[in-house]
Amino acid sequence: MRLRLRLERYFEFESLGADWKTEILAGFTTFMTMAYIVFVNPAILHETGMPLAAVTAATCVSAAAGSLLMGGFARYPIALAPGMGLNAYFTYSVVKGMGIPWQAALGAVFISGVAFFLLTVVGVRQLIISTIPYELYAAVAAGVGLFIALIGFRNSGIIAPDPATTVTLGNLHDKSVALAVCGLLLIAALLAWKVRAAMLIGILATTLVGLATGVAKWTPQPYRLADLAATAGKLDIGATLRLGFLEVVFVFLFIDLFDNIGTLVAVGTKANLFDKTHRIPRVNRILLSDASATMIGSFAGTSTVVSYIESAAGVAAGGRTGVTAIVTGLLFIVALFVAPAVGAIPAAATAPALIIVGSLMIGVVAEIAWTDPEVAVPAFLTMMAIPLTFSIANGLAFGFTSFTLIKLLRGKFREVNWFVYALTALFIARFLYLSRA
Repeated sequence: MRLRLRLERYFEFESLGADWKTEILAGFTTFMTMAYIVFVNPAILHETGMPLAAVTAATCVSAAAGSLLMGGFARYPIALAPGMGLNAYFTYSVVKGMGIPWQAALGAVFISGVAFFLLTVVGVRQLIISTIPYELYAAVAAGVGLFIALIGFRNSGIIAPDPATTVTLGNLHDKSVALAVCGLLLIAALLAWKVRAAMLIGILATTLVGLATGVAKWTPQPYRLADLAATAGKLDIGATLRLGFLEVVFVFLFIDLFDNIGTLVAVGTKANLFDKTHRIPRVNRILLSDASATMIGSFAGTSTVVSYIESAAGVAAGGRTGVTAIVTGLLFIVALFVAPAVGAIPAAATAPALIIVGSLMIGVVAEIAWTDPEVAVPAFLTMMAIPLTFSIANGLAFGFTSFTLIKLLRGKFREVNWFVYALTALFIARFLYLSRA
């Protein structure tokens, strides 16, 4: 009983209105929406020549370590895992595109993690977060909501690519798409009935229907924890330094930095984690956890570890404390041994949850001053650029840059401090670099 009370005080249950049942359910919900990474990340990194079983183990280990750090040390309901996008950059641009050995690429990831850590210690990352105009916080959260919903629509097949119109309605006669639509309606109905475990119940029920109808398949592929040794400690920092990997390290650093800041702002806004001065308490611990997770991940044998926007699913399910992230981390440890069972969860089951989370996050647009162009235009650009460019970092760049330039053109340049101008210049330089790439 004393231990329980101490834990509740440590995680601030009373002030956050949290309870154990909700936190545990939220942790399960976050894990269910993230479980795909256990198989998607290894499939991508395996193309570099990295052993599949080893990368699967490394994915689980790094996700568990990052989530446990975030939950236990930073005390926030934010889960971590190897980042989508960065794993593709690692595989297709760095290893396959540049012909760099995967061991040297892992070295670049480790160096970027050390850089994250040092930038946090000296206060640069905290300074960047503090300079993001609070007027854009709601826009970032709404943009991430649209992004999550877009991922859900795409993964479910409800929308499909089209060469003429970019996207179009998917094949609703497809069994997987029909299952996703049913899952979407089930979760929405449960939410309407105010069932707290709505998303978790919806994901599990949809998975069971998928297994029964053959949409989902269970294909056991057991492996041993010892398989991790094939990538663990194989990073080659010396080769990274000899190759002059500055550009690669910078890309890992830049994308991870602003993707994490965007995720932090979005999830923090949804969970009411900001204080009255628009700051996040213990932000140092959040950033140190993220940096440490990236270093652990590179040592285990995977690409950059990031905060996951799917954490919003756990927050939407009621998660408010680090217990949510700890539960998610513990489930990733379990996934080391039951990965085949985790693989039975089809996209048709998790995609509806992402769509619902997107709908819940979009409500913050009411906080944006749409009648003020100085706020409305940057907010709109932020909201739309995140899903349409498939990048939280790009959305932040568009919103941040337009906010600064509009202030400048309006003659209010004194309202913008020097560091904001420096970041704006960095964003503009990034856009110019990407246009040539």
